[in-house]
Amino acid sequence: MMATGAAGYAVLEHRGVVAVSGEDRAAFLQGLVSNDMLRVNESRAAYALFLTPQGKFLHDFTMVDSGGALLLDPETERRADLLRRLKMYKLRSKIALEDRADRMRVAVAFGTGALEALGLQAEAGAAVGFGGGLAFTDPRLPGLGARLFLPADGLEAALEGAGLTRRDGAEYDRLRLSLGVPDGSRDLVPEKSIPLENRLDALNAISWDKGCYMGQELTARTKYRALIRKKLFPVTIDGPLPEAGTPVTLDGKEIGELRSGRDGVALALLRLEEANRAAEAGLSLKAGDSGLSPRTPEWDTTP
Repeated sequence: MMATGAAGYAVLEHRGVVAVSGEDRAAFLQGLVSNDMLRVNESRAAYALFLTPQGKFLHDFTMVDSGGALLLDPETERRADLLRRLKMYKLRSKIALEDRADRMRVAVAFGTGALEALGLQAEAGAAVGFGGGLAFTDPRLPGLGARLFLPADGLEAALEGAGLTRRDGAEYDRLRLSLGVPDGSRDLVPEKSIPLENRLDALNAISWDKGCYMGQELTARTKYRALIRKKLFPVTIDGPLPEAGTPVTLDGKEIGELRSGRDGVALALLRLEEANRAAEAGLSLKAGDSGLSPRTPEWDTTP
C-alpha cells in the first residue's frame, strides 16, 4: 500500500536529532548498532537498532552522514537515554556527542509525487542534500515516503518551495499503521521486544554480515535457529479502538496484545500459528469489545 493524496509533509515532534561527530564516528557506532555503518554516507541513509546485550530493543533510529557528523533521530523523550548509553561506550574513541534537537527538525514527506518533489529515487535509503540538510527515501520502506533532517529555521519554506503541502501528522501515522511498520517504543517494549518478532529484519534494520555489535549473538541465534513464535501484524479494527496493551484473543484464548493504533487500523503482536490461521480462514480476533482482522505485510517476504 502506498501513500495516497497530494504530496505533503509533516514534522515529527516525537523524533529529535542527535549527532555523532569525529574521525572515529563510524567505527564507534559499528560496534554498537545493528546496521553496517560502512554503508552510511551523505548519499545513503540507513535504519538501525541499539539493543541490549541480550538482543532486546532499546532504541531505533534512521541515520545519515552530513558534514562530518552522523545524524540520528531517536525518540524525543528518550534521546537523553540514548546519549547516556553512547557516552558509556565512548572510552578513547575520537568522537563528540551532541543533542541538536533545538536547531534541527525531523520531517516526513509522503503522498503521490513526494519523492520526486525532493529529487529522490524510490530506493530505500537514497539520500540527497536539501534545504540546508538532507532528505532520504525511508530506509525501512519506500512506501513510507521520505525522511528529512532540516534546520528548524526555514523548514517550512524549503518544503513548500518544493511543492509540498503541510499535512496533519495523523495522516502519516495512518499510512505507517496501514503498512504495518512499528514506531519506536509506541510498538516496541524497551528491554523486552525482540527485533525479529517485530519484522525489523525485513525493514532493513539488521546487517547479517557486518560482524559483532551489541546483541548480535542472540539476534543471529534467533534467526538461524528459527525461534520466532510471535510476529507483529497490521490489523483492521471493527469497533472502537482498544487501548495499547489490550490482550488479543481467538476463541477466548489469549494470543497476543495490541500496540499503537488510529482510525480503524493498528498493530498487534500475535502468536504466528493462530494469527495465520485466523487470516487464512477469515476469522475475527477480539480485543476488548472490538473485532480484529490481521494480515501479513506485503513487504515481509521472510519465512
